[in-house]
Amino acid sequence: MNLVSAVIVTFNSRAHVAACLDSLHAHCPHAEVIVVDNASRDGTPDMIARDFPWATLLARGTNAGLSAAINDGVYAASGQYVAVLNPDVRFDDDVLAPLASFLRAHPDAGVVAPKLVDDDGTLQLSCRAFPGYSTAVFNRYSLLTRLFPDNAASRRYLMSGFTHNDLRDVDWVSGAAMMFPRAVFERLEGWDEGFFLFNEDVDFCRRVHDAGLRVVYDPEVRVYHRIGISKSVAPRIIIERHRSMWRYYRKHLRGHPARDALTGAAIAARCGLLLAQGGARRLAARR
Repeated sequence: MNLVSAVIVTFNSRAHVAACLDSLHAHCPHAEVIVVDNASRDGTPDMIARDFPWATLLARGTNAGLSAAINDGVYAASGQYVAVLNPDVRFDDDVLAPLASFLRAHPDAGVVAPKLVDDDGTLQLSCRAFPGYSTAVFNRYSLLTRLFPDNAASRRYLMSGFTHNDLRDVDWVSGAAMMFPRAVFERLEGWDEGFFLFNEDVDFCRRVHDAGLRVVYDPEVRVYHRIGISKSVAPRIIIERHRSMWRYYRKHLRGHPARDALTGAAIAARCGLLLAQGGARRLAARR
């Protein structure tokens, strides 16, 4: 059995995944690498098979979502520790060995994640508090956060009140780059495939906490990450984002029926508003 496996899920990621695989080959040659392609239409699987024959390629015929693809990759992997990586990450050092060493030394940790930075080294806020009602208006892209970035609610959710240079336990970490023991994955019965896209990492970390384990942010390990799809306003992306919000709420926050009904209505209304705004922008662009 390999000590470490890396699972990368691709979907029309040809422009970025090559740099990720080059980084793994150069700096983490000890790792088993599994690439799961979610029915890309841009030639990604052919490019990987041709240029990276040392990586195991699982080419799916249909796109069943990110969580399902992660599960496929982990089940195909043989590592004792598994890193889930976005195709738009890269490294300039071995990032997998120190994360695996941390998990070996801390059996009470269910997830460990590195510091994420932009290509120019600017910090990305990649660890968070669990979302709640205030997150709807104080999230990373909200108007109130942009206008008043130092407000207490945004700082609490985004965990922007510390330097991100210290090791610490957190609620959840970005799924762009994280590692967990395979035993924890099996204990949790994998990632929830009901999350097609968005909030699958929040849900996984929440279930890690529920299992009595820690989620740890380790800034000694640095990964470069390009933020991309989360900014998309395509109708499918808007719908999936709000479907994931509702699924997360129903799993972890549901309580009083009246409050639940109001929450569902608010999520649906927000989705409808964003879809209408996107449609208006597309219509204006055609004129």
